Amino acid sequence: MVAEIPMVIAGPIIRHVSQSQLTFWLVTNKSYSLSFKLYNDDEVTLLNDISLSSQSAQQITIGEHAVINLISIPLNSTLKKNTLYAYDFILDDGQKKHSLANLLPELRYPSHNFFNFAIKPDIQQIFHGSCRKPHFESPDGLVQVDNVLNENSNNATSRPSMLIMSGDQIYADDVAGPTLVAIHQVIKLLGLFDEKWTGDNITNSSDELFKHPFCYYQRDALLPKSTVNQSFLRKILSMSQQPVFTSDTAKNHLVTLAEVFAMYLLVWSPTLWRLVNLHSNSITSGFQAQYRKETKIINSFVNDLPKVSRALAHIPVYMIFDDHDITDDWNLTRGWEEAAYANPFSKRIIGNTLVGYWLCQGWGNAPEKFTGLNSDAHQYFPGTRYAQQDKLIDEIFAFHQWHFSLATQPKIIVLDTRTQRWRSESSSSKPSGLMDWEALSELQQEIINQTEVILVSAAPIYGVKMIETIQRIFTFIGLPLIVDAENWMAHSGTANVMLNIFRHHKTPPHFIILSGDVHYSFFYEVTHRFRRSDSIIFQITSSGIKNQFPAGILKWLERLNRYLYATYSPLNWFTKRRRMKIKVRKPEPSEKNTLVNQSGIGLITLTKDKDIVKAELLTHDHKRILFHSNDKNS
Repeated sequence: MVAEIPMVIAGPIIRHVSQSQLTFWLVTNKSYSLSFKLYNDDEVTLLNDISLSSQSAQQITIGEHAVINLISIPLNSTLKKNTLYAYDFILDDGQKKHSLANLLPELRYPSHNFFNFAIKPDIQQIFHGSCRKPHFESPDGLVQVDNVLNENSNNATSRPSMLIMSGDQIYADDVAGPTLVAIHQVIKLLGLFDEKWTGDNITNSSDELFKHPFCYYQRDALLPKSTVNQSFLRKILSMSQQPVFTSDTAKNHLVTLAEVFAMYLLVWSPTLWRLVNLHSNSITSGFQAQYRKETKIINSFVNDLPKVSRALAHIPVYMIFDDHDITDDWNLTRGWEEAAYANPFSKRIIGNTLVGYWLCQGWGNAPEKFTGLNSDAHQYFPGTRYAQQDKLIDEIFAFHQWHFSLATQPKIIVLDTRTQRWRSESSSSKPSGLMDWEALSELQQEIINQTEVILVSAAPIYGVKMIETIQRIFTFIGLPLIVDAENWMAHSGTANVMLNIFRHHKTPPHFIILSGDVHYSFFYEVTHRFRRSDSIIFQITSSGIKNQFPAGILKWLERLNRYLYATYSPLNWFTKRRRMKIKVRKPEPSEKNTLVNQSGIGLITLTKDKDIVKAELLTHDHKRILFHSNDKNS
């Protein structure tokens, strides 16, 4: 079994970079002694040859044949900006030294012997997107990142500075049947560790779960239920026991930590897909048709993965979670939290996905923030099992440093809108604010006196008014979970503080918001109606990378929004944004539509003085949709 597992399972993925630090994520089939080689762009001149210590390359064993390498390399000399650098890792197994570039020739661009990257802190272009669901029937937007990098493999100047993914990089709560089958084969192949949990559940271990007849397409029957904090409407309808997890697609919800790790290995790399067989006898007859349909889509997703993994090895990548990285409606209301965290089984499931996020996404954004967590990792991952999982989960829930900022120009601030919620005190079923007062105060201090800022928020701060109105109606009747009533305006405290931040006289005059979540793309220019100021806010929503909104529903919602919330509509005065004027940039070549419902990746371009922002959506077949300026206001 060991012989057929490649030395490199996933990666390398470039994470945070600066002129004095380089960060990488790499998964190997065992622990190796690692060294790092950095070359000039000629790929001949060796600039650095560094043997990596355990401090620079922390190795976390997640299975018998799987090790996550968290690599953070401090550099003695300062790297140049806007310059290409080539790199390689050497894996030493004690008998032979292996070049990573030679092990993974398919990840090198044509005519290159190594992988390369550029450090570009003066932002001129950024890739941005969110929501990448493998079994959604559309091309993978990350392929367009590879196309651009391939065209500029020798040119640092024409490359975007980075790729920012603002949520739902995985869908832990919405998993295709073929993906779950592949996950379980990966667990067996790599020897990812088993686990047990407590509580009055149908299954209480990974072994019991995997053998249960409801393991595929019927997991919703195995997931925890609760009577805690149900809304009044649910109670009068006699809904005595409700699922803790509210997703209507939770039939294959990930449960175990091994499943979460396997999911990450499968969404970032094609390697393990070559070792699995999707012809499964475990799928009951009632789900065979769905399984065949999903298999076709998953095969298409897998075919795109070589390009995706190549791109991720050549550009700095930053990520922040949204709900699906953990579970649908994560921390949406105070009642949801009270039900989810009071149940040991649901707490374990949420904790497992957050542990996976820490090691496969969060750490690489800002390694220095995770010193405490990482120093404790050895006691939780001793090499033979997952130890003290409940203690680890308690520690990860107590961690509140998921947000981060980058010392770029403009400064980039990435928000945590999930774990610092402003909970409603009046009703447990009302949506929580996306950030509480303390977190918003910290944000304000960080942006004061900056001349320009790029703010990354998983959800749009300025949403489509018609959709927000529908969400308010469902919230009023006590059913916010049905419509995912998750927007910045849903909680008056959060909304007022955030809007006051934008109105503050020390707020940067050039303000760009990058957001996602909603599965359609749009561009707003926001100014203040009653303030003598030339400040302007550009909000660019790019969503999804591989997901879309139901087309028919979105068409009607956009039409209603256009009529009911036109420029001079009195309904605008009933919104929290009545003191702001919003100019909508239309996507070419549309004459009426303002929303783009296509999968792709956003590409944002800034002029040198940052006063002009160009936004495009790169879709399949090299198609570019430009959002152009016009005079449509609301």
